[in-house]
Amino acid sequence: MKIPTKILFSHAYFYQLDPKQWEAQEPYPPYNTILAAAIMQEKGFEVDLFDSNLKKSASEIEQKIIDFQPQYLVLYDDSFNYLSKMCLTNMREACLEMIRLAKKHDCLVLINSSDATDNYEKYLDAGADFVMLGEAEITLTELIEKLEQKKLGQDIVLDQVEGIVLKKENKLQKTKKRNSLTDLEHLPQPLWNLVKIADYQQIWQQKHGFFSLNIATTRGCPFKCNWCAKPIYGNRYNSRSPQKVANEIAFLMQNFNATHFWICDDIFGLKPNWVKEFKDFLAEKNVKPKLKIQSRADLLLKDDTIDDLVACGLDEVWIGAESGSQKILDAMDKGITVQEIERSSQLLKRKGVKVAFFLQYGYLDETKEDINLTLKMLEKLRPYTIGISVSYPLPGTIFHEKVKNQLKNKKNWKDSDDLDTMYQASFSSDFYKQLQRFTHAKFRKNRVLDDLFNQKKQLISLLKFPIFWINEKLSWTKLKWIEMKS
Repeated sequence: MKIPTKILFSHAYFYQLDPKQWEAQEPYPPYNTILAAAIMQEKGFEVDLFDSNLKKSASEIEQKIIDFQPQYLVLYDDSFNYLSKMCLTNMREACLEMIRLAKKHDCLVLINSSDATDNYEKYLDAGADFVMLGEAEITLTELIEKLEQKKLGQDIVLDQVEGIVLKKENKLQKTKKRNSLTDLEHLPQPLWNLVKIADYQQIWQQKHGFFSLNIATTRGCPFKCNWCAKPIYGNRYNSRSPQKVANEIAFLMQNFNATHFWICDDIFGLKPNWVKEFKDFLAEKNVKPKLKIQSRADLLLKDDTIDDLVACGLDEVWIGAESGSQKILDAMDKGITVQEIERSSQLLKRKGVKVAFFLQYGYLDETKEDINLTLKMLEKLRPYTIGISVSYPLPGTIFHEKVKNQLKNKKNWKDSDDLDTMYQASFSSDFYKQLQRFTHAKFRKNRVLDDLFNQKKQLISLLKFPIFWINEKLSWTKLKWIEMKS
């Protein structure tokens, strides 16, 4: 009887190496990693997972390699996790360490990630045998099957595998680009049994009082915001069937007691009638999840979109608002208006949906007036929560092309709270870092102010308000001081 070849899967995101995200205590399992593992298990390989999400350091993988004794280490990032798309140097260094440890134990190392797709030479120099570019499920299958055939002495030409980079005779060799996967329906369900779900559940319950899991329904985004990097799925948009997604949600609710789901698509429910069908399949399964999604202000205003989403269990929507200045939105090629942000926010709030804004400071030619327009938008619309970043030049974007000659030694952030502009912005990096803190301080003060009108939270808010008011004033004073200094 043939002993199955062993493949150890891992990925390069460590929440504990990203202090801001670890403090938030909202970890999600590596969805795409366990999907890739499921595909290889279907092909007859024995698979296991080193889930780096909750680990303290890359060195912990060595014991897993010793215990499992894999022939292959596949570092397959969760490309549905926006944090992985940011190509943070803390994670890159951890990944390179995992590669070195795997090679120490004679593993063949294959890697697929946003950063490796953009900077494959760094990973090959560290010892990786192959970098798989872009969307890589088919590439992974073909490559390992050919490597297995080669072990048996067959004359195999690896150059024929599309979508890889390898070193051949000390030279980098890049094969033909692989087309995107359009048929998502026949992908297996991710191997959730590889994940220590109880560890995630404990963190969520202790911090938030409920358990949230992640699920993907689509791949890609057809919109062309000129700062948005899409190294894995590009501008294509492919979707799973609403029935299959509803089945997976029902499975996760019944088996792991999840009640809340982060739908980690770039854009949720874009296809006509998809959300309506999804609503019917959830009702058929008799499950009522709470959903957190990402969407666009203009899409939310179409037909009965919000009503259908609410009927599916919509709890929270993250809108890429970015700026309260139409000039900046147009410069970004966002394709939305400030008025659409306002109208969609108001409609969502009326339906009891939490509205969250992604905001971005530091885009080219931003002025104090543009910043003030963003602050005024927040003051007026009062979102439930906000996420603030500074424009971040990643390869493959128009924005990167505009500023790449200004990038010196530092071309990536070390973690998600780095916020270094790295290019010549209108204001200094210190200014933007303090602007982020001031915006959060102002936002928190407004939240407490709003809670003063909520009878249940009135007393607690009354006690908190002076503290938040002082924090806002101190933060504003420091911001003005940094502005004057620079």
